[in-house]
Amino acid sequence: MNNHYDYLVVGAGLYGSVFAHEAKKAGKSVLVIDKRPNIAGNVFTEDIEGIHVHKYGAHIFHTNNKKVWNYITQFAEFNRFTNSPVANYHGELYSLPFNMYTFNKMWGVVTPEEAEAKIEEQKREAGITEPKNLEEQAISLVGKDIFEKLIKGYTEKQWGRDCKDLPAFIIKRLPVRLTFDNNYFNALYQGIPVGGYTQMVANMLDGVEVRLEEDYLEKKAEYDALADKVIYTGPIDAYFGYSMGYLEYRSVRFETELLDKPNFQGNAAVNYTDRETPWTRIIEHKWFEFGRDAEGNDLPKTVISREYSSEWKPGDEPYYPVNDEKNGALYEKYKELAQAEKHVVFGGRLGEYKYYDMDAVIASALDMCEKELA
Repeated sequence: MNNHYDYLVVGAGLYGSVFAHEAKKAGKSVLVIDKRPNIAGNVFTEDIEGIHVHKYGAHIFHTNNKKVWNYITQFAEFNRFTNSPVANYHGELYSLPFNMYTFNKMWGVVTPEEAEAKIEEQKREAGITEPKNLEEQAISLVGKDIFEKLIKGYTEKQWGRDCKDLPAFIIKRLPVRLTFDNNYFNALYQGIPVGGYTQMVANMLDGVEVRLEEDYLEKKAEYDALADKVIYTGPIDAYFGYSMGYLEYRSVRFETELLDKPNFQGNAAVNYTDRETPWTRIIEHKWFEFGRDAEGNDLPKTVISREYSSEWKPGDEPYYPVNDEKNGALYEKYKELAQAEKHVVFGGRLGEYKYYDMDAVIASALDMCEKELA
């Protein structure tokens, strides 16, 4: 460890990789380290039988931000994948997001007017004027039937809490459409990088020194001495040795199987919305790329991943910040400590304790680059 760098980037995920690319372009010397054996953070895809398997959960790129889209498409060409999940409630299949196909299956309604009337009728019956929690917010958006079958069980598995104990804002952006459009995202640009996310991040890090299986916090003093400034994308509470307590996360466990058949469920994502099925959803990875290999040939096998949501504990992979009042207040205390660390920039999902979509991570990193590298 004799070299000296302008920047040490802790974490080879999207935030760290955007910064490393931009810093190198600005003529700065950069070292990227990551405690995992691979680059790309949670968007890492590994190749199994020609299928790009999303090892840490499904990632579908979507954005309305043209600046971000123009930026990311320098590093990969994107296919035209559209996210249209299916909900499975005890063997009944429903279209997601909630749209006219969903309402027709649920109530037999045929026109948008009939669907709207049914939702309004159920909202009136519930008598909710000011939603105080997730359950009330959901019923006031889509009525009791859809809440009971398609939201309640899935959400309670996802968060490990009763819907009455979850804040209303979690579900405020729930897409509800009185059309037959089953495109989950209202995004101008969406798709999956051709060649997989790992290749896209490798292109971002081209020419940058990267060291894997290096735990920054275990050798912090040694690493800090290597660079003028640190870009830290790990958990903010871990950086400070959990001195004020642990921030809470939800974690996800994956059971991944290679199956000797060409098609398991016919869709990239099927959500299991009843409470009794232990997994939240099954991902069939090949359908993110239309079931074909790079040459356009149909793939004879398939890979599926069952996802199980769980409460995070030290040693687990943190996924979703639990953005309630208690954790928000604790994060603010850590943020104050972070502001006193003049040689460190805290960024990304874990560094800012924020649930970020991929495009927002990239936008945040680019904003920081403009300030930092100007």
